[in-house]
Amino acid sequence: MELHLKIIGVLLIALAILHIGFPRYFKWDAELRPLSLINRQMMQTHTFFLALGLLMIGLLCMTQSAALVNTALGNVLCLGLGVFWAIRLFFQFFIYSSALWRGKIFETAIHVVFSLFWIYMSVVFLGVYFKV
Repeated sequence: MELHLKIIGVLLIALAILHIGFPRYFKWDAELRPLSLINRQMMQTHTFFLALGLLMIGLLCMTQSAALVNTALGNVLCLGLGVFWAIRLFFQFFIYSSALWRGKIFETAIHVVFSLFWIYMSVVFLGVYFKV
């Protein structure tokens, strides 16, 4: 499991770095302009802290995989992270509209890749907790 946690760590760090390009890719200058200042800044701030959280969890997985697997605290952290990513997986299918990706090659590929990523993280983190 330690190897899987290290792989997840690398992938989460990559995802955190990917967030740097979100404003440009999603055209936030134009898309967020109609929002009130507070809503625009909340979107930007939440994205920053989400990316920071991803980076920190990635670093934790890369540097403390043995502690996550072999200690009670690490196991409880993995339970929390497993539940978190399982809920994120639920959102992928039941909150985000399929109209965002259905019939679009790139968006469908991204949907599939991230669905598999959420499944992978859910299984690994919950597997650590349940000693699978």
